[in-house]
Amino acid sequence: MKSKSAMVSDIIDDIRRTFQVLTEQSKKIEHKTGLTGPQLWAVKMLNDESPMKVSELARRMYLHPATMVGLLDRLEAKGLVQRTRSDKDRRVVHIDLTEQGRHVVKESPEVAQSLLVQGLEELTTLELKRISDGLEHVVKIIGAQEVAPKLIMSSEINLPKRQRKVIEQ
Repeated sequence: MKSKSAMVSDIIDDIRRTFQVLTEQSKKIEHKTGLTGPQLWAVKMLNDESPMKVSELARRMYLHPATMVGLLDRLEAKGLVQRTRSDKDRRVVHIDLTEQGRHVVKESPEVAQSLLVQGLEELTTLELKRISDGLEHVVKIIGAQEVAPKLIMSSEINLPKRQRKVIEQ
């Protein structure tokens, strides 16, 4: 069995590696596409299956619908997605990629968040519980329980609007 010191060293190195990959890939994505990692991830998900409801895209990306709407506002402003209200239920909005959005997907690198989600979804409930418990301890150690969860390399906060307002005050 490893010493306590060796285990602490391994954990710190694994955290460094994780941040390094996420940071480097996010910078590469932004340089190549002009999009943040979450924006490109949304575009890639829509390329795989669209049109899609806003709520479904938010669910698949593990984002609050309010966060998803802000992300889509920026993608729509860039001409990469378009929103269409359902004829059957005007409350339902479908999102589809534009031709420009499809072109971005063809020229873009993989998104780390997508790889992370795919890998986590393949784990058993017990494996997920272990990871969740471990990360919860790390968050407590650094005193980050009250820190708003921002999307990786983005200023977008992943909380419902009412909770965002409390944190931003």
